Amino acid sequence: MRFGIIGTGAIGGVHAEAIGTLVDAELVGVAGRSAERVARFAEEHHTQAFGSVDELASDPRVEIVTVATPSGFHIEPAMQAIGAGKHVVIEKPMEVTAERIDTLIDAADRQGVTLAAILNRRYHPAMEELKGAVEAGRFGRLTSASVYVKWHRNQAYYDSADWRGTWALDGGGALMNQSIHAIDALLYLAGPVRSVQARTACLAHERIEVEDIGAAVLEFESGALGVIEGATCAWSAAGHPVRVQLAGTDGSAFLADEQFEVWSFREALDSDEAVRSGLMSSSAVGGGAGRGANDPKGIDCHQHARNFAEVVAAIREGREPTTCAREARKSVALIEAVYRSAGAGGQTVRL
Repeated sequence: MRFGIIGTGAIGGVHAEAIGTLVDAELVGVAGRSAERVARFAEEHHTQAFGSVDELASDPRVEIVTVATPSGFHIEPAMQAIGAGKHVVIEKPMEVTAERIDTLIDAADRQGVTLAAILNRRYHPAMEELKGAVEAGRFGRLTSASVYVKWHRNQAYYDSADWRGTWALDGGGALMNQSIHAIDALLYLAGPVRSVQARTACLAHERIEVEDIGAAVLEFESGALGVIEGATCAWSAAGHPVRVQLAGTDGSAFLADEQFEVWSFREALDSDEAVRSGLMSSSAVGGGAGRGANDPKGIDCHQHARNFAEVVAAIREGREPTTCAREARKSVALIEAVYRSAGAGGQTVRL
C-alpha cells in the first residue's frame, strides 16, 4: 500500500525508514510546514515533496497518511487526510486530549476509513510473551501492575522548539510525552483503571508549563493496585530502561525495556526456559540500557514497521487494527485523569 507522511522531524524519518522495510508498502511523498525541510526530507528518503497537506491528501496514489507532526498539531492534518478518504496512522499521543481523539474517531467512522495509532512498544518479543502470560492466566489474580519511566531530558531539549513543554502542543510533560507508551503497555496488560490519585511537579527545568515528574497510584477495575512514575529529570549516564512490572497470586514478571528482570510463575512451563535464555536481562539496567531514555532519537524503526504492517493487514482484511484509535484513546484519557487529580491536590479521580 502507498503511504504519504506529514511531518519532517526525527519521528517522520523513523516513519519513512519503517515504511521502507516493508515488502508490500511504498512511500509516495511527504508534506510539512517548511518547504525547505520537506525538500530535504524527500531527497533523503527518495520520495516526492508535496507543496501542502491538501496536495498530498488529494493525490490518488496515496492510500495511507501517517502524521508525524508535534502532538497538538495532529488533529488538523489528520482531519484533512480523513476528509480526503485516506486511512490515517498517527504518532503518539494520537492527540493531546481524549475529546480531540473522539473528534477524529467520529470523522473516520463517517468516512469509513481506518484510523490507527503508533503503539510501537507492543511490538517486541518480550511484550508478546508478557501479554501471552496474562491471557493464559499465569499470574492468577493480578494484584500489582506498575510502570516506571525515569528518563532525562536536558534544558536544551525543551528550548529546541517552542511547542515543547506546552499544554497546547505537547499536551503535558513527562507523562503525556515520554511515558505514554509505557502507560499504554500497562493498560494493554492489566486492563482498565477505576481511579487515580496523583501528584506532578516541575523540579529540574525552566521555561516549560508542564511536569518533568509525575507519580500516580492506580486502582484497576480488577481490584489490582499499581503505580505510574514518569520523569524527564532522572539523570543517568546510560539512561534507565522503562520498567513494566506485573505481579499476582501465581506469578511475577518484571520487564526492563525489551528484556525481563523477573520471570517467575508458580506453574512452570517448558516455554519458560526459552524466555530465560533469550529474553532475560544480562545487566542491572535491563540489557537495553534505556532505549530513548536520554536521547529521544535513540530508537530504531523495527517496531514502527511492525505497527505499520499490522495496519496494512487490518485494512486488507477488513478489520480494526489492534492499534486502533480507540486503543490509543485509553492512555490519553488515563493521563488526563492523572492531571486532574494532581491539579486537585491529589484527590481521587474516577474514570
